[in-house]
Amino acid sequence: MVVPASCTSVVVGTSPKTSIGMPVVHVPFASAASVASGIRESLLINNKGDIHVIAWAGDGGTADIGMASLSGAAERNSDIIYIMYDNEAYMNTGIQRSSSTPVGAWTTTTPIKGKLEQKKDVAKIMIAHGVPYVATASIAYPHDFYNKLSRALKIRGFRFIQLHSPCPVGWRFDDSQTVDVAKAAVETGMWILYEYKDGKLEISNPSKYLIEHNSFKPIEEYLKIQGRFSKISEDLLKELYKERERNIEWLKKAV
Repeated sequence: MVVPASCTSVVVGTSPKTSIGMPVVHVPFASAASVASGIRESLLINNKGDIHVIAWAGDGGTADIGMASLSGAAERNSDIIYIMYDNEAYMNTGIQRSSSTPVGAWTTTTPIKGKLEQKKDVAKIMIAHGVPYVATASIAYPHDFYNKLSRALKIRGFRFIQLHSPCPVGWRFDDSQTVDVAKAAVETGMWILYEYKDGKLEISNPSKYLIEHNSFKPIEEYLKIQGRFSKISEDLLKELYKERERNIEWLKKAV
């Protein structure tokens, strides 16, 4: 496992003892994908191709600082699995905005009414690279995440999973509500689960059911349980609804 500067790099500890049951290589912020690619090539050269290399990075180290090395690894079709755990801000360094922060969300570096720009869609960017496998997942649906990771393990080449991971501290809710907040993101269409494999896209349940029956809950149901959206303006709320509709239409056309 390759981990750049992130919340995880603090949680797992440092060599020779970590809280994860596999070797962990801590690397500079921008280099996770390139280091993972290099480790994988070294394993292949040394006839250890059965060992998987996983890069595990936050949205800051993926959507922003690590985007160049991520894109390079995807373009080369490096044989690694890259998992972006998306808590939608730089949580480890003081809750600063990232390009993955959604419209209207408060951070320490946004206007009072929240971020003005749209959330960067990293999964869609990875699909545009033509890689073998891309998926979105959520901590509220661990079986879906497990199944997607299991399928990714059987594929060769570059694989990318974007895991939606609410942060109680940065999002301003009690940690006992973490799974509820993650589930609400899916139920309101603020996070949609899907899978891209062999050039084909498939919407995952429960998002598939919600889209087919047009039964998403109002976005306000998701926003009201988080303090980071307490100052959102009506204009920015309308932008969230527009963004949801754009995502749904794109998925419908892509399936």
